[in-house]
Amino acid sequence: MSGNDYVKFMTQEIVRYMDLPQEEKKKRKEEKKHQKTPISNQMFGVLPFALKFFFKRDKNKSS
Repeated sequence: MSGNDYVKFMTQEIVRYMDLPQEEKKKRKEEKKHQKTPISNQMFGVLPFALKFFFKRDKNKSS
């Protein structure tokens, strides 16, 4: 993507967002709040999930 194409795309996206009604903007913001990732993933990435998955799998194997 060349520089001109990128500027054109960003301009179109900004104009599209500015044309949205205020209610739609608020609705999008609320939906985004409800889709947040767990705090452990935000702080430490996928590592806590991977460790939990590994230990859970290990316990199931030994049973």
